[in-house]
Amino acid sequence: MSLDVILVGLAGVLTSAAPLLFGAIGETISERAGVTNLSMNGKILLCAMGGFAATLATGSIVLGFLAGAFIGGLVALVLAFASITLRQSQVAVGFVLTLLCRDLSYFLGNPIMGATGPRLSTLRIPLLADIPGLGVLLFRQDIMTYLSFLLIVGVWIFIFRTRPGLLLRGIGERPSAAYVRGANVNRLRYLYTIVGGAIAGLAGPIYSLSVKAGWKGTISGLDGMGWIVLAITIFGGWNPFRAAFGAYLFSFLQWLGLVLQPALPGIPSQVLQVAPFPLMILTLLFVNIGNAEWVERSLARLPERGRKRVVKILRALNVKPPSALGTPFEKE
Repeated sequence: MSLDVILVGLAGVLTSAAPLLFGAIGETISERAGVTNLSMNGKILLCAMGGFAATLATGSIVLGFLAGAFIGGLVALVLAFASITLRQSQVAVGFVLTLLCRDLSYFLGNPIMGATGPRLSTLRIPLLADIPGLGVLLFRQDIMTYLSFLLIVGVWIFIFRTRPGLLLRGIGERPSAAYVRGANVNRLRYLYTIVGGAIAGLAGPIYSLSVKAGWKGTISGLDGMGWIVLAITIFGGWNPFRAAFGAYLFSFLQWLGLVLQPALPGIPSQVLQVAPFPLMILTLLFVNIGNAEWVERSLARLPERGRKRVVKILRALNVKPPSALGTPFEKE
């Protein structure tokens, strides 16, 4: 395999990771505020269908992406109202919403299934696109892939380097302390749940207008991606850079499965296609395994040098969710 083919493949990895990034970072914002949005899987399907339908009806890709963001924000608003105002279980409401959104996408999208519509085109950046290697990899992408790069940096700066970001972390970690300092916790949770939902909603149109152009109903191949987004959010430790690594890792494993398929004719193609999913689950297991009692007992039997290295790796992988995640806030 030539270097040019590998670079084109890796460029495709960045493109296919873009919707996962939008979904994971949107979920990160919501969960940093203390709200778990389990509607992600159905929401991505509904936004993909809605974004494609809007583009098909208007001929405008921009309106398609706006439709996806609107649907994502609307679904998040329903979740926020049910969990924050009505104080219902975030897990139960989110799970019901993901089933509802999934079925709505298939039902409402039936008339446009298989239709041909506009597709997001690549945007070459002058001069930079001609850089050997990097030009093919980074600077011949579509606009949403470029925006995904900016989203990683921008959201990280917002969460960890600004005062509003500190307040966002506060309402997810210690909402009572944030309230004492004058923060309207529930109003901010509404805001960040909707904003996070709108950002995650863009993942749908990225699929239907770029990565997997069109709407093909149950054979779109999108069902399940929302659960991967939730796994990447946890794997990422609610940090945009770690979430980006998880998204790129998953997309790379998918591409690797396609690359290895001709070289491994004895292995059914379906095995290589689904391999990234259990591998992602296994990776997620390692992220949270360090605190298990049986792991500590097993590590105690290792030589000191080896034990220290393993502990260091496990600590680097270990993540801790926001303390108030999923917990309703009540004024005392």
